[in-house]
Amino acid sequence: MGKGKSADKGNASQRFMRATGKLRAIFGPANRSSLVHDMTEENRALLVQRERETQQWETVTRPDGSTYVVPRNPDDQSLR
Repeated sequence: MGKGKSADKGNASQRFMRATGKLRAIFGPANRSSLVHDMTEENRALLVQRERETQQWETVTRPDGSTYVVPRNPDDQSLR
């Protein structure tokens, strides 16, 4: 009973996009591409590169609670 109705309406983001249609006409469109798809080889390669880039940094927390990022090895210039 409930599944048929919710499947016709779409997910929450699709319902939101339909509900805000007039606002989007004024403020501009938003991306309506599907979030459910396979990764392309280009995206996989980019993900691997980004993961390698993030591994060269570490987050340091100051006593006041603020954080900043520093290189794990200051001499490593491989990805910079």
